[in-house]
Amino acid sequence: MMSFAQLGNELYTGTRSLNIVTNRRRWLSIAGALAAAGLLILLVKGLNPGIEFSGGSEFRIQGVSTTDTSLAAEVLSDAGVSETPRVSVIGTEGDAVRVQTLELTSEQIEQIREELLDAYGGDSISSTFIGPAWGQDVTQRAFLAILVFVPLVALGMSLYFRSWTMALAGICALLHDIIVTVGVYALVGFEVTPASVIGFLTILGYSLYDTVVVFDKVRENSQGFLEQHVVTFPEIADLAVNQTLVRSLNTSITGLLPVTAILVVGASGVGGGTLRDISLALFVGMLVSTISSIFIAAPAETTFRMMIPAYQEHDTQVLAKREASSDIVATNSTTAAALGATVAPGGHKGQQAQPRKKTRKNR
Repeated sequence: MMSFAQLGNELYTGTRSLNIVTNRRRWLSIAGALAAAGLLILLVKGLNPGIEFSGGSEFRIQGVSTTDTSLAAEVLSDAGVSETPRVSVIGTEGDAVRVQTLELTSEQIEQIREELLDAYGGDSISSTFIGPAWGQDVTQRAFLAILVFVPLVALGMSLYFRSWTMALAGICALLHDIIVTVGVYALVGFEVTPASVIGFLTILGYSLYDTVVVFDKVRENSQGFLEQHVVTFPEIADLAVNQTLVRSLNTSITGLLPVTAILVVGASGVGGGTLRDISLALFVGMLVSTISSIFIAAPAETTFRMMIPAYQEHDTQVLAKREASSDIVATNSTTAAALGATVAPGGHKGQQAQPRKKTRKNR
């Protein structure tokens, strides 16, 4: 069985390859369909806002003897509240229950306080009213952060890579990740809380991480690209994706492991709903951003790059020359060889494996 390290070495040298960029129309079509579906779900179903955004009453029962969430629904039903409450187990030891419902009258609050305390056998209970103004302020600031962040990222990537195509492709992948992540939230009905919003904003930075790594490899491989007439730009981008594939997977898996652990802890009730909300947003966003860095960023950048006349003319000449010489099929290994990217065991980029010289023993 092939080891993961051996697979990474074969992908880097081009011995084995995944034709991702050369099949970019397929992946970009799928990405466009997912983004469109996410927007449609948001428009039709909408998000499930938490009490911080919709407003309402909240009860916290400390030192409970039971965590049966159905007891809260029975208490509110007896008090004449038809809405199904949101009940979650919180506390470091899972010994507290939080009940959230719509805005109640003073009489209902007093009645529900006593009945909840008796039903759960708690030591104490507190009630608070949360208005929607605070949640609206969080939403406005989140949108403002995105409006400021996206142009700055586009400017930074344009200056760093000296390429508008990479900046535009990076922004496309970033927007795709946000739309799909929020669409998943709307589809499943996850509750959106301020912690979820923080998770969404964190995705902005993580989404660009792997994308920048891939683009940096594309830039390295494409230095002096127009001066050679052996390989096309999609083939160079394909090699770059393959060379960074194992690194992207390793980074993503390493990042998802602690997030998954936090998600499991939050879902079990230990630490309350805040851990669950932020880890859920991070888990979905990190998973989507990993996929986009492989199947969207480089394919989109190549699509934009091929709109430049100089690159169109160059690749047309390469394909015509290749067809004339009957060398129709080009693999990543030939691309790597043309770029001098073959790596010898224990060597570095640009080093070719050299035969060991025989030495004559002194007698």
